[in-house]
Amino acid sequence: MSDKFFKRLVWVVTAVVLLVVVGLKLVPPPAKTPEFLFILPHVIGGINAACSILLIVSLIFIKQKKIQAHKITNVITFMLSAVFLIFYIVFHFYHKDTVFGDVDHDGVLSLIEKEAIGNTRYIYYFILATHIILAAGVLPLILISFYRGLNMQVAKHKKIVRWAYPIWLYVAVTGVVVYLMISPYYNF
Repeated sequence: MSDKFFKRLVWVVTAVVLLVVVGLKLVPPPAKTPEFLFILPHVIGGINAACSILLIVSLIFIKQKKIQAHKITNVITFMLSAVFLIFYIVFHFYHKDTVFGDVDHDGVLSLIEKEAIGNTRYIYYFILATHIILAAGVLPLILISFYRGLNMQVAKHKKIVRWAYPIWLYVAVTGVVVYLMISPYYNF
């Protein structure tokens, strides 16, 4: 596969993923929610935690010049990220947004609930906003760096990983933080 074709493929995949994720906001949830849905946020949080650790392990491996271990770790992280995306789509297809601080689960943050969480909600929304924006932007970087790494295009791989790695790590870690902050407010 040529680099030119792969880059086009990356942009098509990125566009499709973004359209699906945005489309989730527009499609009303089905009337019946599957029984397994309550476990998905916890699995998604766990996957983000695992990806965070694996990304750090991958960096350690490459610093030690353990290229094969680095590749295997990145393949596992990439596959886990794909599973994360599938679970994320399934969860948000059935369960729309959870409101941070919504203790009574009515979907509205009352004045009492706002006062109870105070300025913590601004911290949460900042972390969530940066997580979402960077998650949308990092996908093509991950795909290109993954392709270049697997094809041993080392110089090109290093050039893009300089940007992709810290963003991907930030997205994975903030995914865990967002999960930990929002999980008390899930209503199942």
